[in-house]
Order: sequence, then C-alpha cells, then structure tokens
Amino acid sequence: MKQVCVVLAEGFEEIEGLTVVDLLRRAGISVTTASVSGHQKVTGSHNISVIADALFEDVDFSEMDMMVLPGGMPGTKNLKAHSGVASQLNHMISQGKEIAAICAAPSVLGSLGLLKGKQACCYPGFEDQLLGADVIYEPVAKSAQVITSRGMGTAIPFGLALVERLTDQETADKLAASVIYQAL
Repeated sequence: MKQVCVVLAEGFEEIEGLTVVDLLRRAGISVTTASVSGHQKVTGSHNISVIADALFEDVDFSEMDMMVLPGGMPGTKNLKAHSGVASQLNHMISQGKEIAAICAAPSVLGSLGLLKGKQACCYPGFEDQLLGADVIYEPVAKSAQVITSRGMGTAIPFGLALVERLTDQETADKLAASVIYQAL
C-alpha cells in the first residue's frame, strides 16, 4: 500500500490539507498527517483546529512514497522555516519519490531549487518564487516527481492527480465519480 505524509503547519489552508487526506484515504492510500508545530493540535488559517496523526520528527519518511504540503498563510511561511521539511523534501527527490504542494506552498519547493526544469503552478502572486520552473496557469501541474496546484478551488483536482500518480487513472476516475466531481 502506498504511503503519504501530509505536513501541517500552524496557519495551513484547511481545505487544501484535508481534501487531500480525504481523497487519498478514499482511494485506499495510507496517509499520515504530521505536525511541524511541536504538538499534534494544529490550527489552520481559518481557525479550524485538527489533531495530526504524528509529530513531523516522529514520522518514518523512509516508508513514505510522497510528501504533500498544503498552502495557506502563515502555514506556508511556517513550512519554509522548518529545516526538517526542507531536508526531507530534498531527500524524497534524491530517493526518486514524489513531492506535491498547493497554493503558496509550491514556493517552498521553488526556494529549494526543486522546480528547476519542471512545470509548476501556484497561488497568484507567488510565481516569482517558483525558481527555475516553467510556470503554467492550469489547476494542476504534473511533472516528474512533482505535482503542484493553485489553491483552495483546485484542491479536488489536485487530490485526484495525487491519487492518479500513486495508483492509476482508473482509480482516480472512479473516485471522482464517487464524490460527484466533474471538471468544469
């Protein structure tokens, strides 16, 4: 079974984080939510608190197939400030594993040079932080080892793209139909 870590920081965008968790779990993918806040309770950018499954430092990333960063403010700034996040993203890429980010969070990948030569998208106004990327304005950008997306309104297609990458198109299509999702 594929395993994914969704990293939660204080001020994360709740829909971006939790939609991904929900869709991945519906697809039968094991998901661990990990807090970088030093405690399992994490409060999102719209004052919704969730209890993460684990603390970031307690996650065995060698078991993970993908690491996902939700956006939001100040969540993205908190992810960028956490040295363990940067270290783990670089390690995941070096191991041939997948990383993904939505909204402002692709800027974290850009700051680490992980978007060089890849298509990427983000929340409007963060394009200049996607260093080395071929910036596109589609809801989701899929490149080798990296998937990015634009924001809360693209959380479902983003989650489905992750499901497709980790399983197959048929699984993603069946999941989309089961949640009554229709691309516009």
